[in-house]
Amino acid sequence: MLYYLFEYLDKTMDVPGAGVFQYITFRSALALILSLMISTIYGKKIITFLRNQQVGETVRELGLEGQNEKAGTPTMGGLIIIIATLIPVLLLTKLNNIYIILLVVTTLWMGTIGFIDDYIKIFKKDKQGLKGIFKVIGQVGLGLIVGSVLYFNPNVTVRERSKTPINFNQTETVVTQAPSEIKSTVTTIPFTKNNELDYAKIIEWTGDGYENWAWLVFIPIVIFIITAVSNGANLTDGIDGLAAGTSAISVLALGIFAFVSGNLVLSSYLNIMYIPNSGEMTVFISAFVGALIGFLWYNSYPASVFMGDTGSLTIGGIIAVLAISVRKEMLLPVLCAIFFAENLSVVMQVSYFKYTKKRFGEGRRIFLMSPLHHHYQKKGYHESKIVTRFWIVAILLAIVSIVTLKLR
Repeated sequence: MLYYLFEYLDKTMDVPGAGVFQYITFRSALALILSLMISTIYGKKIITFLRNQQVGETVRELGLEGQNEKAGTPTMGGLIIIIATLIPVLLLTKLNNIYIILLVVTTLWMGTIGFIDDYIKIFKKDKQGLKGIFKVIGQVGLGLIVGSVLYFNPNVTVRERSKTPINFNQTETVVTQAPSEIKSTVTTIPFTKNNELDYAKIIEWTGDGYENWAWLVFIPIVIFIITAVSNGANLTDGIDGLAAGTSAISVLALGIFAFVSGNLVLSSYLNIMYIPNSGEMTVFISAFVGALIGFLWYNSYPASVFMGDTGSLTIGGIIAVLAISVRKEMLLPVLCAIFFAENLSVVMQVSYFKYTKKRFGEGRRIFLMSPLHHHYQKKGYHESKIVTRFWIVAILLAIVSIVTLKLR
């Protein structure tokens, strides 16, 4: 909203300094500061409100050290992240930008699913919360929306430079034509020289016109990624500061990708795909990172508030949509390796337990406990040490991911 106000003041009234709002870097910095202020200053008020409403965490007895002390800690703290993200976004972004619209929808959609889950756990006294099938339906529904918009919306394009031989004075010369924006299902493959893959090529064997059916491949992939990453973030949220800290690091890396992909000069210099209008996501990302860091003020050990599914599902959904939008979804196994390790540990544990129970008559375990962070708790590590080491791993993964801009 402020963006449009200052755009009007600049173009109509020529107010000195109003034009600074045209710069993504300025609005991103402002969004970061504003979200930090909202999450830290008003976060305390939200926590007090949650405590007064007796929105406390019910802790299951898992035999973990310090577990009982966390009983009654306010949950649904994801509301702090959502509010501190959306207010700067609504004030400082171009609200007609298709990527911003998708991210706002994702935030509200996944936030609602998580809120319903937390509400059932707390007020209906059902520890299982929202049934898994309904969570999956919600994630699939968001995947359908995001995939369909990214595939069919005319404002979602990439820019290619085509070279055509043109004859000047009987001499054939290759010149670079003006950039053209095209609809494409192309994405980036990390660590490879010719690092682009067109999802449409997967069904090339079907014959001529296969490009028209690329959505049959693209949309299911989007659904899978959103479901996997949001569940991974949900499983990672198990000890104080783990999910918020690792997510902030991953999102910051995605912010760099969004900025360079949306900048014609930088994308040309780095020889990466230029995605028109994607730079605007940098403002959203800045607000999101500020909200996560501000939330950590209260969520670091010992936590004054838990994010609950309201926050964790939202975080996972946003990260997935960001990665898909900047065509870096194939980098997620590296950038968000902690999420995938947490997810994989649960799948391995459950599968192996069922297999051994069927074969040997008793279930056996690979880990002392899953998800993975609980395994280290069982081994006697303090949760602060676990979180710090996971953050260090997340930083290393983010650096490796950013290096792929040039290393290929």
